Amino acid sequence: MAEPIGIQIRNLYKIFGPDAAALIEKVRTGTTKTELNEKYGAVLGLNNINMDMAAGQIQVIMGLSGSGKSTLIRHINRLIDPTAGEVLVGGDDVVKMSPEALREFRRHKTAMVFQKFALLPNRTVLENTGYGLEVQGVPREKRIETSMRWIERVGLKGFEKKYPNQLSGGMQQRVGLARALSNDAPILLMDEAFSALDPLIRVDMQSVLLDLQKEIRKTIVFITHDLDEALRLGDSIAILRDGEIIQMGSSQDIVLKPANDYIANFVREVNRGRVIHVEKAMSPLRADTALPAASVAAGTSLDDAMKHLVARGADRLTVTDGQNRPLGVIDSATIVAALVGGV
Repeated sequence: MAEPIGIQIRNLYKIFGPDAAALIEKVRTGTTKTELNEKYGAVLGLNNINMDMAAGQIQVIMGLSGSGKSTLIRHINRLIDPTAGEVLVGGDDVVKMSPEALREFRRHKTAMVFQKFALLPNRTVLENTGYGLEVQGVPREKRIETSMRWIERVGLKGFEKKYPNQLSGGMQQRVGLARALSNDAPILLMDEAFSALDPLIRVDMQSVLLDLQKEIRKTIVFITHDLDEALRLGDSIAILRDGEIIQMGSSQDIVLKPANDYIANFVREVNRGRVIHVEKAMSPLRADTALPAASVAAGTSLDDAMKHLVARGADRLTVTDGQNRPLGVIDSATIVAALVGGV
């Protein structure tokens, strides 16, 4: 299994249109996206993006249509060339790579899962899954062995001889995921990968990805326009608007401390109980604190903590760390207050 590697993006700009490089300074000095289009006939895709994506974690990039999220992910494997800036992967600047180096980088360092599945219709599930390995020149026997392992891991064992038109949308996306994982690239790029799926299948695919990530520990860059999906999947979330990062942080940061009214409007209807963890709402320990016998681990959601209380007929819970040491106490009244915005 390839070791995960981090991604650093520095001062990244993308302007679509004539004389893009000459317009960078105008953007830097305050020309807006609307002004750039009206005065110069150019489109501002990305505006001074700076972010660190931690190795082995899921970095979600979200925003509405036209926010620049798909433009950003396509800079990581340089499907789009930037107007200015750096994309550092393991310390190497993708922007400066030669065509040969870039080709090797795409083959061995990144894999991509697309919204529209992008399966070859004349190839079976097994052949689609092993396609990247075939391009790399991996011997047939090894391709089959690796492909079958990932076909089974994504829940498609028994379907390896089927063709894409014989599969449901969710099954086709599982093939796309298996194909990406077969390459064993340390970076997995997922551009609206689940957006074309029905809601229930979409949630199922999110669960598949989270379960797999516990094993594979890839650096995953996941693009979505759906906040619930972002909050469920992301170790870190970056919200874009008009090519700029408006806020970046954990799901709890986004929900509890929205950077502005735009973010606050995004999170207003979020189910806080699924997002907020007990340690954010617990009372800290004091010398005279009586610890309840019932306990939950830090990282437990408020929803799950309330279920624990109900199941045990208790009113208070001890919050513990990874070594089962007490950190604080939380009660039902505090949970209810947090659910309605009291944290």
